[in-house]
Amino acid sequence: MEWLAKQAVQAQAKESKLPSPCVSVCAMELSKGLCRGCLRTLDEIADWSTMGDAGKRAVWARIEARATAQAADASSKDRA
Repeated sequence: MEWLAKQAVQAQAKESKLPSPCVSVCAMELSKGLCRGCLRTLDEIADWSTMGDAGKRAVWARIEARATAQAADASSKDRA
């Protein structure tokens, strides 16, 4: 998920018209409550089209944090 973290940084740098995080891999991971493709919650997905840029930027920041955490978790599992 490092690629998604990098995409999140790029999206947050935009002044307006932030892109959707959707990557067309729509499957909820029920144990985490997140989409496996974009790492958004159902509420974040449902609210996206009505959010302003500040709200979208906040979602991208959470995606960045989630993707970074998942990459670190995967890396630590690889070392074990």
